[in-house]
Amino acid sequence: MPSDGMYIQLFSIHGLLRAENLELGRDADTGGQIKYVVELLKALGHREEVQQVDLFTRLVAEKTVSEDYAQSIEQVNDKCRIVRIQCGGRKYMRKELLWPHLDEYVDKTIKFIKRQKRIPDLVHGHYPDAGYVAMLLGEIFGVPMVYTGHSLGRSKLNRLSNDGMAEGEIEKKYKIDHRIHMEEEILKKADLVVTSTTQEIKDQYGQYDNKDLPLFKVIPPGLDIEKFYPFYHDSLPESEKSEEELYAQASILEELHRFFKHPDRPLILSLCRPDKRKNIAGLIKAYGEDLELQSMANLAVFAGIRKDISEMEDNERDVLTEILLLMDKYDLYGKIAIPKKHDFEFEVPELYRIAAEKKGVFVNSGLSEPFGITLIESAACGLPIIAPNDGGPMDIIKNCECGVLVDTTVPEDIAIAAKKIIAESETWKQFSKAGIMSIREHYTWKRHAATYIKEVKRTISSFETDKISVAVPSDAIGRRLAKLNYLIITDIDNTLIGADNAQLETLIQLLKAHRDYIGFGVATGRSLESAKAHLQKFSVPPPDIFITSVGAEIYYGKYLHYGRGWDTHISAQWDRKKIVRLLKGFSFLAYQNEDNQRRYKVSYDMKPGKDRLAMIHDRFLRNKCRYNLIYSHNKYLDILPFRASKGKAIRYLSYKWEIPLTNFLVCGDSGNDEEMLRGEPKAVVVGNYSTEMEALKGLRNVYFAKQSCAGGILEGIERYKFIKKAQPKVK
Repeated sequence: MPSDGMYIQLFSIHGLLRAENLELGRDADTGGQIKYVVELLKALGHREEVQQVDLFTRLVAEKTVSEDYAQSIEQVNDKCRIVRIQCGGRKYMRKELLWPHLDEYVDKTIKFIKRQKRIPDLVHGHYPDAGYVAMLLGEIFGVPMVYTGHSLGRSKLNRLSNDGMAEGEIEKKYKIDHRIHMEEEILKKADLVVTSTTQEIKDQYGQYDNKDLPLFKVIPPGLDIEKFYPFYHDSLPESEKSEEELYAQASILEELHRFFKHPDRPLILSLCRPDKRKNIAGLIKAYGEDLELQSMANLAVFAGIRKDISEMEDNERDVLTEILLLMDKYDLYGKIAIPKKHDFEFEVPELYRIAAEKKGVFVNSGLSEPFGITLIESAACGLPIIAPNDGGPMDIIKNCECGVLVDTTVPEDIAIAAKKIIAESETWKQFSKAGIMSIREHYTWKRHAATYIKEVKRTISSFETDKISVAVPSDAIGRRLAKLNYLIITDIDNTLIGADNAQLETLIQLLKAHRDYIGFGVATGRSLESAKAHLQKFSVPPPDIFITSVGAEIYYGKYLHYGRGWDTHISAQWDRKKIVRLLKGFSFLAYQNEDNQRRYKVSYDMKPGKDRLAMIHDRFLRNKCRYNLIYSHNKYLDILPFRASKGKAIRYLSYKWEIPLTNFLVCGDSGNDEEMLRGEPKAVVVGNYSTEMEALKGLRNVYFAKQSCAGGILEGIERYKFIKKAQPKVK
């Protein structure tokens, strides 16, 4: 892939997302954010400064959703793709359940990036789940991270609490504490936060402890003005509607006429998800309690896409049930339309134009509104708007003067505003014209993309300057590992460093001379702190990878980025307290000091003895434990999660960084190295090995060196011609 022009990666993990015919309103996770990121993708693809832009989301493959969501790559155009990465299985799940699977998503995205052979210039996360993913990728690859929250956890917590929802219930359903914690972390690391309104910065991000750390920039979203054109264009002689548009118009009119006794009356239109925050009940009450408004206009509420209300989630089911009950309470049959579905690609723009043609009004009755994409869509078509006096609508009305703001918690205020706009034709015309003209000035994706590119250029430039000023190497660990295809991994004690260190400096210089194409890592039973200190004592440069605590932890690079993906992978069915409790009765075990204990490692001293290991295994198995037991040097006993070990960690690195196992050279001397020395990697057992290594003699790919420690490693490098194989081929 050519390197001229920017390569931008956008992330929107949850929700069902595709390039065309978005299923907006299908559920709580398939709302305005989905449309926002798809439109941003397409708008950036039209910029000359952008060479490639990818939108990353989650791959979903199940019978209840379209096959579109199972495509791993959806090519939108020559410069734009939607990339779907699988995590947490293949079934669709709501965003709150995705948190435990995001480290898997990061690992698989790293694999994708390495396969593409190009590092992004910028990563941009949308919503906190994608913000978390972008934050980790930004750190690993040393690129700037941009964040757009769309909605914020603290605001949601306050709203749910005010609605009377119990704290425990909020936490159980929405994982709100973890979300807020992650939002604070994202604000620490974000190089730029893009918002839609100034109110968002002040009142929403203002609730966070880290609100003053990132740079904020207001860049309002836009819309496709070719799609959301004014209603009067249809009556012009040169109007050329496509067949899809003509069919959508006819379908919508037929659907509305099916509900209304007097279909020619002005139309009050509402379009939103069935969510309590959208306050659809407030709009219906405003209409139902005002007989004059009922005689003036019809009401159409398009509340998402639904099939069977009884099978929907609690929030959506409660809202839709309340709509039907209110419709019955006020006897609104023949005056209100509540269609079950609508097509966003063609029918929604026609809806706005039909309502405008009938001299109606669009109402966003939400209790709050971060931005209000439907407001600018309707105004662009020439339909005046009524919106809450909160958030985005305040900026929209200020910029466009295309409607009025009301207190949407007071149904009477909604009714008064609707009657005024519908009854006063000059007011209606004034709002309609102002919307058509001003939306095109302030809210287009072309304008958004231009401002976005200007800001991210500044961010990238500032990021590079900061890296130079603090002497951060340009090859961040992610960039480095992404271009490497060979790795040398060695144990520390009695392998890299030991009683015979005569060849250590020679090995260090060899690794430095060939570091452009060979990576270096250590795999040790020591903790990270102990391993670092020991390497420094012998002047060994910081390795690219630390596998520590017998494979329980992985760290990357000079700045020791913690391997969260490995952490998540090995945590399955691990109960440390249970392990310690089960071993308390064995008098021959001595619990090591706390410096040697880790979250995923329990360590003891144990002298050899008849059946001791068998007794431990028997107790674990009787208590249904899943574990990995490692005994080395006839002294050290380590119990790890069943997925953890040095060998498994190396296989994980091979998977994550797409380095073939045959391109690993692994070196060790004792029992806790045994597993990593078996199998496909090229293995070296140094000359001063422990007796437990005798079991490896005769195995393919295991070389027993004559020299000790670093000398044995050098001997193995020569034996396997590892340097020669790793050197780039001269074309």
